[in-house]
Amino acid sequence: MERESMQFDVLIVGGGPAGLAAAIRLKQCAQQAGREISVCLIEKAGEIGAHILSGAVIDPRGLSELLPNWQADGAPLTTAVTEDRFLFLSQTGSQRVPDSTLIPSLRNHGNYIGSLGQLVRWLGQQAEALGVEIYAGFAGAEVLYDENGNVIGVATGDMGVLRDGMHGPNYQQGMALLADYTLFAEGCRGHLGKQLEERFNLRAGVDPQTYGLGIKELWEVPAEKHQPGLVVHTAGWPLNSDTYGGSFLYHYGDRRVAVGFVLGLGYSNPYLSAYEEFQRYKTHPAIRQHLEGGKRLAYGARALTAGGLQSLPKLVFPGGALIGDDAGFLNAARIKGTHTAIKSGMLAADAAFAAIAAGRKQDELATYPESFRASWLHRELHATRNFKPLMSKGLWLGTLAFGLEQKLLGACSPWTLHNKADHKQLKPAAECKPVDYPKPDGVLTFDRLSSVFLSNTHHEEDQPCHLQLKNPAVAIGINYEQYASPEQRYCPAGVYEIVNDAQAGGAPRLQINAQNCVHCKSCDIKDPTQNINWVAPQGGEGPIYTEM
Repeated sequence: MERESMQFDVLIVGGGPAGLAAAIRLKQCAQQAGREISVCLIEKAGEIGAHILSGAVIDPRGLSELLPNWQADGAPLTTAVTEDRFLFLSQTGSQRVPDSTLIPSLRNHGNYIGSLGQLVRWLGQQAEALGVEIYAGFAGAEVLYDENGNVIGVATGDMGVLRDGMHGPNYQQGMALLADYTLFAEGCRGHLGKQLEERFNLRAGVDPQTYGLGIKELWEVPAEKHQPGLVVHTAGWPLNSDTYGGSFLYHYGDRRVAVGFVLGLGYSNPYLSAYEEFQRYKTHPAIRQHLEGGKRLAYGARALTAGGLQSLPKLVFPGGALIGDDAGFLNAARIKGTHTAIKSGMLAADAAFAAIAAGRKQDELATYPESFRASWLHRELHATRNFKPLMSKGLWLGTLAFGLEQKLLGACSPWTLHNKADHKQLKPAAECKPVDYPKPDGVLTFDRLSSVFLSNTHHEEDQPCHLQLKNPAVAIGINYEQYASPEQRYCPAGVYEIVNDAQAGGAPRLQINAQNCVHCKSCDIKDPTQNINWVAPQGGEGPIYTEM
């Protein structure tokens, strides 16, 4: 059956800060040039912002370039950072790093604390006011190519497909959205971006991308405990010194505290659980004092790119470009990616508009990577490019080496260190020691399923599983036998479960509870055999984050 189609000048896949910034910038360029340009943006969540999760301390630099009057126009960023604290934690104690010795990447003066999801909703309103066509609840399911192999758009996912692949009574075929240029802004580990990297060999000559898993809770705390503008970051306990990770705790808004934990997905022990480490972290005396007497409001998790400049792929290909975290623009040393995502979207938009104005289409937007290399965004990522490679050498050595590099060399070191793929770092279970995690108390610490409930996650069960096993036999023959099924632990939502199959005489079987998936993508990243492939479920499904 031939798909219905719609044609645009520019199609943007993904409604996060990068995609919306690109859409807004395109319309601004058109206004300045006195011409029309059609811009369509699709978003897999049921509404703009529903799948957005971040800490978030936001550097307003990118936003100020995109929309200089953002404060007067009501952007939901009202809590300015008032204090930075960086703590090294032991099991029972903490040591604060003196403010005078904090490196620039850990200083947050001039930044704002808020909900990235709410900011993205506001950006969506600005984009629509400029004439951008936004279609939420429509995931890009397939990249479309012309006879020459150039990208010409995407097809949205079919609706109403049943678990067995048959068409249900409400079946509706996806549409072909065609464009002169298509910008991919799916966020970390975008499933179409991953395909484009392979098809066009975009990762040739660059490091593997590396990732972290960020887990976050939103709390409402008593007024007497609330310290608006306070930013707390920690390293150390509960992780061993050879495992990369850290935490954040931000006070903002109306008695809100965002608390979270980031575990680098290059860890080696298959028994490690990012979710359980986060729960343990909250019990530390320096952390629990901020939360006791409060109420947990929301939960979520999301992978984030962390490889830095040397892990960026080639950004362009015939007919389109990668922007935001689909490429990997997050600055892990600063624990920030919103301003970088916005800037990358603006740079790609400038290149696309210039190409369309010149009568071009579906070629490479060469001026996008060129303008990136000449921008403050490149300078910022270049200055912190060695952060992740150094931190992979252990907490104490990595912290010392990166601190000295930043302090003594002014972030101008002549060397570039390199990253290794996260999924290759896992050791066999026989070489590692299981971790004994305490049971949750239901007050400060919680189990996975009650947490998933707070993420408002929903998937129709009678649809094809969006977590695909390339070879089902590998789940038991390798993952279970050699690695003790680490997917049970690196998934923060209880999606993967080993059960005894009664029909097979009690043999172990991997059960996938896809309805729990919060779209963090960790399984697609960390699986040691790269056997799990995350694809977008039918439109609009997944978590619904309101304040995250």
